[in-house]
Amino acid sequence: MRVHVADHPLVAHKLTTLRDERTDSPTFRRLADELVTLLAYEATRDVRVVPVEVRTPVSPATGVRLSSPKPLVVPILRAGLGMLDGMVRLLPTAEVGFLGMVRDEQTLTATTYATRLPDDLHGRQCYVLDPMLATGGTLAAAIRFLVERGADDITAICLLSAPEGIERLERDLEGLDVPVSVVTAAVDERLNELGYIVPGLGDAGDRLYGVV
Repeated sequence: MRVHVADHPLVAHKLTTLRDERTDSPTFRRLADELVTLLAYEATRDVRVVPVEVRTPVSPATGVRLSSPKPLVVPILRAGLGMLDGMVRLLPTAEVGFLGMVRDEQTLTATTYATRLPDDLHGRQCYVLDPMLATGGTLAAAIRFLVERGADDITAICLLSAPEGIERLERDLEGLDVPVSVVTAAVDERLNELGYIVPGLGDAGDRLYGVV
């Protein structure tokens, strides 16, 4: 598994404001959207393309376009929805599927409660959107779910990650014969006893949408 931490001043600047407890939900949503677009730029470096010939006003030229089947963007509900616009802004021709997963706050075990995805993902590159890679259980379960449907290349985009979550992913996905990458704005210090990232930014879903 490959982990890429986006080392860029704009990424650090936006992340700092997201961390600030004084940042209100509208500002948080806007900055998360902007940050995801920056992370998506890094995450799509290996997006699959095919050569294509075009004609400029001056002469013929060789370029590329996204190959088929199209990439699939999969936000994990609910917090992953707050990352969707920023991702499809950079990759507007991608298709979008949805995966609803919830973590039991006592056992920290993730279970699937909703899916809206193609049954057959063979040959598909998938980009999974999950703001917080904390314990890693939810993301590991989501990746395995996509692989079981045939996805053959998966990149997870996370605003923040914890060392424990990265270790859990590596452990749970060991032996998986599919390339997996994680692109994140930062790897923080640790998890606390409640499974929250420290220093983190709090509950991403609550900060995006309010407490419900």
